[in-house]
Amino acid sequence: MNSSHSKQHLQALDRAHHLHPFTDFHDLGERGTRVISRAEHIYIHDFDGNAYLDGMSGLWCCNLGYTQPSIVEAVTKQLGELPFYNNFFQCAHPPSIELARTLAEISPEHMQHVFFTNSGSEGNDTVLRMVRRYWDLKDKPAKRMVISRVNGYHGSTIGGASLGGMGFMHKQFETLPYITHIRQPYWYGEGREYTREDFGLIAARALEEKILELGADNVAAFIAEPVQGAGGVVIAPETYWPEVKRILAKYDILFVSDEVICGFGRTGHWFGCQYYGMEPDLITFAKAVTNGFQPLGGVLVGERVASVLTQKGGEFGHGFTYSGHPAACAAGLATLAIIRGEGIIENVASTLAPHLAARWATLADHPLVGEARNLGLFGALEIVKNKETGERFSPGGHAGVVTRQASLNHGLVMRATGDSMIIAPPLVCTTAELDILVERARAALDEALQTLREDPAHW
Repeated sequence: MNSSHSKQHLQALDRAHHLHPFTDFHDLGERGTRVISRAEHIYIHDFDGNAYLDGMSGLWCCNLGYTQPSIVEAVTKQLGELPFYNNFFQCAHPPSIELARTLAEISPEHMQHVFFTNSGSEGNDTVLRMVRRYWDLKDKPAKRMVISRVNGYHGSTIGGASLGGMGFMHKQFETLPYITHIRQPYWYGEGREYTREDFGLIAARALEEKILELGADNVAAFIAEPVQGAGGVVIAPETYWPEVKRILAKYDILFVSDEVICGFGRTGHWFGCQYYGMEPDLITFAKAVTNGFQPLGGVLVGERVASVLTQKGGEFGHGFTYSGHPAACAAGLATLAIIRGEGIIENVASTLAPHLAARWATLADHPLVGEARNLGLFGALEIVKNKETGERFSPGGHAGVVTRQASLNHGLVMRATGDSMIIAPPLVCTTAELDILVERARAALDEALQTLREDPAHW
């Protein structure tokens, strides 16, 4: 922390010059920025010295927490040896080659090729290019349409945001015309008149209905997150993914698993698709691949697609200056070495996920909670006015904002997505630290309940 700058000075500079992502700029100017000054292990500290247990792993990315000196050392060493060179023009460098090999080792067996980007958004733009190129080379140029899901999140570039199903984003730009959306498998929000099992089939069969509406010969791919993270940790019923798998095979549709949030251990598997027994043709990854210490993303390419691109494709006219940046790849190698060497994923599956499931479920008895759900080290709470009917507070999102602030007041970073509160804690938490997280979440719910009851405009 630079002691020569006061918090007020930094906030003034921020207000004067910094346009933040996904922010109401006017509102931020009125409220002022929360300035984060340092972090260690699973805690972040603001400029006033307040410590918060980071229940969101940064932005779904610092899965190993903030204290990983071997990653810092790897990046520092790489910057001293080869701070930059590109992977264009038949060139490569050791970190990009080694990371591609390592990713192939940990990926599903049929995925042995990697295309590097700098983010998940760029990864999903790359997916669009690969899918189109694949079907052109297969002499099926009519296969253009890509199906995604309402409330899914696939990034914020034009391509990524078009793939995503966030309506408020779509109002701010022209989406790509060859992308369409189907309903999400959100049982609590959209399907409680059915059993979970029945609703899972209903939601999955919306995919088949859309394929038949468009014509199977016109549909190129279906893209989905194993768990819809930014959409509110939407966990599909158990019947959903097997039915989706059947439908994709029946109509010869490519499957893209967006693992930007689910990848690298959060579900207790390397990738969320493995948890559900899915076999994607393409996997988008980013975030936790470097523990958030460097920007890096990419696409894992299955043999079905890779064999066509490599044998018949000619020049693939796509790439980025920083694709496979050496320092970012060094961070990725160091991160994966920790995950493999310390048994991180095995511990999530055997110890942390079951512990969180048991403790998180105890929050379901709170008067504000309509549903407490989790999978692996994901969790969500549905904030409701009436537990019996599921009636929400009005206006939508207000209760989430109140609960988020209450969470911060109790030293916990918990994210509000509308009136759903979500967590994705670091995979290096202990069971005792998960207990602290749940205790602070309950304290936040208690405070939020009192605040909402004292406001007749919303209660």
